[in-house]
Amino acid sequence: MQTIRWQKSTYSGDSSNCVEIATAPTTILIRDSKDAAGPRLDLSRAAWTTFLAYADKIGKSEFGA
Repeated sequence: MQTIRWQKSTYSGDSSNCVEIATAPTTILIRDSKDAAGPRLDLSRAAWTTFLAYADKIGKSEFGA
């Protein structure tokens, strides 16, 4: 059995108001850092890559980067 290692963005600092991710062999897992025992999303690697590309695009248009 594989141990799941959750991590959050270094941009979050000490805040618990964020999401955490973990990688598994075929999926990316996402959960709310305030509710570690609560529900989680399991995304395919392709869906995660698409999400990151979209977030990057929106961030650049929103913040002018």
